[in-house]
Amino acid sequence: MIKHRTATVDRKTKETDISVTLDLDGTGKSDIATGIGFFDHMLESFSKHAAIDLTVRCKGDLHIDMHHSVEDTGIVIGQAILEALGDFAGITRFGHAYIPMDETLSRASLDLCKRPYLIWKVQFARDKVGEMDTELFKEFFHALAGNGGMCLHVENLYGENSHHIIESCYKATARALRTAIAVDPKLGGKPASTKGSL
Repeated sequence: MIKHRTATVDRKTKETDISVTLDLDGTGKSDIATGIGFFDHMLESFSKHAAIDLTVRCKGDLHIDMHHSVEDTGIVIGQAILEALGDFAGITRFGHAYIPMDETLSRASLDLCKRPYLIWKVQFARDKVGEMDTELFKEFFHALAGNGGMCLHVENLYGENSHHIIESCYKATARALRTAIAVDPKLGGKPASTKGSL
């Protein structure tokens, strides 16, 4: 049995000061403070539906805009996931989920393979959700995938309400991650790869 899949990562630049602690074998408890209300809401949802315990503290240059805080938080969460997974041995590796929210349906497909890639097929009718620019959501997922060793495909299949669209994308990614990080007893602690390693 894989144990102690936890990590704490701190990252400080001239633009942001971020600390992330996570437990991949948690229950979905979160303690999020980024200074961006809607972003906090999305990360709380991500934690809950991935069933990972997640603490995030971000102090960023919000007097400029939210870009650095959102992107850098994605970087640090991705780094923490990568560290907590170790050599990736024994995990299911793949995950996918469809999440409906009223008129909206979104899909996420994920491969924890240490070969990062992002496909983002999500469009918004509005420039902002809450106080966040909608273009920042792609920046978050790009940073998350790139630093977390994920090949991640996120698609909004249809929808009208921008809040529903982005929240369903976070929830779908969370559920896909929840499946992918799960320990597969049939693997006997070995990597889910014909190459013998990831």
